[in-house]
Amino acid sequence: MQVLRLLERFEIDVLHLAVKDALRMGAVSFDAIKHLILCRVEQRPPRLDLDVYPFLPRTNITTTSAASYMSLLAGGGA
Repeated sequence: MQVLRLLERFEIDVLHLAVKDALRMGAVSFDAIKHLILCRVEQRPPRLDLDVYPFLPRTNITTTSAASYMSLLAGGGA
């Protein structure tokens, strides 16, 4: 929802490119997308390199499987 609210301040083309960049980089948070938009508007390079923050935990986000939802509907979830 927060990403969609960025349309209140930015053009859809800029948001679209920022989301594509975020997906390509694996940085899919609202803050990352907003950062990419601002960098594009201000014509400066993004600074999303997490190698300078080794203390932050790495995440691994996988694509959601429809079978997972079916398991929940069947009562297989906790």
